[in-house]
Amino acid sequence: MKKKLYLMRHGETLFNQLKKVQGACDSPLTENGIQQALRAKSYFKETGIHFDHLYASTQERACDTLELVTDSKNYQRLKELKEMNFGSFEGEQQFLQPEGKAYFESFYLQFGGESTLDVQRRVTQALHHIMSQEDHQKVLAVSHNGACVSFLQSVWSGDEHVLVRPFPNCTIFDLTYENDRFQLEDIIDPVTNQRIVLPTA
Repeated sequence: MKKKLYLMRHGETLFNQLKKVQGACDSPLTENGIQQALRAKSYFKETGIHFDHLYASTQERACDTLELVTDSKNYQRLKELKEMNFGSFEGEQQFLQPEGKAYFESFYLQFGGESTLDVQRRVTQALHHIMSQEDHQKVLAVSHNGACVSFLQSVWSGDEHVLVRPFPNCTIFDLTYENDRFQLEDIIDPVTNQRIVLPTA
């Protein structure tokens, strides 16, 4: 039987707005971020999607987003769903980061941060553990752009390079889980109520 996982990016934060590097560090949701989360709440309500279990990264921006989306404080916080740690680049202006996919793979290790593989392993392991539980049929998990992208690269059947991008805040990744495997079914921006279509090659 197919299960459903709705993996979601948090709403816009102050550091997002100021274009600061935000991984292990945290900042609060902006008013726009709050409204994005409320739009996601409306999307789930309008489409009749209900959840039997709720999960969020331990970071404030993810927890606050989940609480706005679900009107619930009955959820589990998991460190494994946290954003990538950028080491001493945390809190710096984004323009100071080098460009290109390659720098994510190991660049931040020399600054006390994580590699993409580090993030992919911990997020993937956590999500498999969540969805393998018998009573978990329809789950919402709120995480972060880098963490989501790192995980999705392990399940996406197309060119993984097309996933390395900043998705809009509160993007919803619609996945099925069956026979210990994830399948990406859809990507939704609830703010515009439109699908995000990825090229397959």
